[in-house]
Amino acid sequence: MVSLRNNGLEGVLFDWDGTLIDSYSADSSAYLAMFQEMGIPWGLKELARHYSPNWYRVYRAAKLPRARWEDADRAWRAQYAKHSPQLIAGARQVLERLGRVHHLGLVTSGDRDRVTRQLRAFRLTRMFGTRVCSGDTAEKKPHPAPLRLALERLSLAPSSCVYVGDSPEDLEMAKRAGVRAIAVLGPFPTEKRLRAARPDFLLRSIRELPEALESLRG
Repeated sequence: MVSLRNNGLEGVLFDWDGTLIDSYSADSSAYLAMFQEMGIPWGLKELARHYSPNWYRVYRAAKLPRARWEDADRAWRAQYAKHSPQLIAGARQVLERLGRVHHLGLVTSGDRDRVTRQLRAFRLTRMFGTRVCSGDTAEKKPHPAPLRLALERLSLAPSSCVYVGDSPEDLEMAKRAGVRAIAVLGPFPTEKRLRAARPDFLLRSIRELPEALESLRG
């Protein structure tokens, strides 16, 4: 288990989809439409079983040929654009509270264009000292490279930070980067795998995060 520095916690870094924004309906609807277009006989059950923030893992599980991945990406984005996800209840208040005493960062598998638009729409862009999105590193979650890049940009040591996410890949990335991992249950179908991953903290709601951080400082 990673220990925090003597002065406690300096940085709190977040996943985006499912952790701060309720994008499950948009995401799953886009997947189902893409599956149909690609001729993949999958429904929500199969998606839940194989869901990963690294969508290439989903493509591989669905046995989608590599030559069709770009077409699948375009189909997914076109369907997702039809939806307007909202912030998870309590997320803004938690960010505002934590931002007064901690450096905040965002490390997401989401496309930069899409995440940037959403941050602007929710007036959250300036809340985060850095934003690492898909494509900023060659490796994707659960590789630690995206989180390490965010720490480098914030000039923070891994031991002084926590990462908050809603998927097992989030937890693995954090632990591989030497950062304390906190899991929060969100709208995506990851609860069973999250529990099996045995995070340092498992929160029922993002609203519980400030209290969990207080216990770390204690």
